[in-house]
Amino acid sequence: MKVTALEEYGLRCMLLLARHAGEGGITLPEISAREGLSLPYAGKLLMILKQAGLVQAVRGRHGGYTLAKVAAEIPLREVLAALGEPVFSPSHCERYVGDSECCVHVNDCTVRTVWGTFNKFVNGYLDSVTLEDLASGRLNAESFSGSK
Repeated sequence: MKVTALEEYGLRCMLLLARHAGEGGITLPEISAREGLSLPYAGKLLMILKQAGLVQAVRGRHGGYTLAKVAAEIPLREVLAALGEPVFSPSHCERYVGDSECCVHVNDCTVRTVWGTFNKFVNGYLDSVTLEDLASGRLNAESFSGSK
């Protein structure tokens, strides 16, 4: 499983907003500077997150970007889903057909079970961890075993 740059930097932007919740909006130039991103790339990330309903833009002198809901109500799975594709989706098999019109193992696939189980495991963990958990530093090595 690869984490894309879009997912990594989008999650970092969400963490920045979570850590400054209640302090007013953070402007796009501030987000860009704090995360070391170009202004256009930061704008692209925030637009994706806004379209997903995760952030909101506030206009005006004290405007900027804020979380659309409290960090405790935003599971990491929701953030990552807005920024990328799941590990395994119904279209997964359609992408790996080789030279054929459909996968040669469409009727006897044993690999699909592995990817489906892996996806279920990853999604279960990402559903159990909120943006607040990550922003507050409450995650530790024991969190990876599935207990918080």
